[in-house]
Amino acid sequence: MFAAIGVTPNASHALTGTARLQVGVSIGLHTLLKRAALFERSTLTDFVIDAVQTAARSTVEGADVLDLSAVDQAASAQTLLAKPKPSAALKRAFAKRNKLLAQPLAKA
Repeated sequence: MFAAIGVTPNASHALTGTARLQVGVSIGLHTLLKRAALFERSTLTDFVIDAVQTAARSTVEGADVLDLSAVDQAASAQTLLAKPKPSAALKRAFAKRNKLLAQPLAKA
């Protein structure tokens, strides 16, 4: 169980853009983490950073996925496939464009 979490910019690493993360945990969790890091032949810090980074990426990637029902998927696809009819303003703009492009370039 986490007792305290604090993030402070690390002034000595200002050029590299790092920050210090301080986490207070129970003695039991600390012992478990140290033991797991030992099994991975890693430092406690590297082990925790790797685990937290993996979990954070997974969480963010999961949140980025849009979950639509079958009905919503069909409606979205239909909307993307249906071409709207051009408005009068769009027709005028294309007519003007075509007229301008049909004119020969003036010689300098």
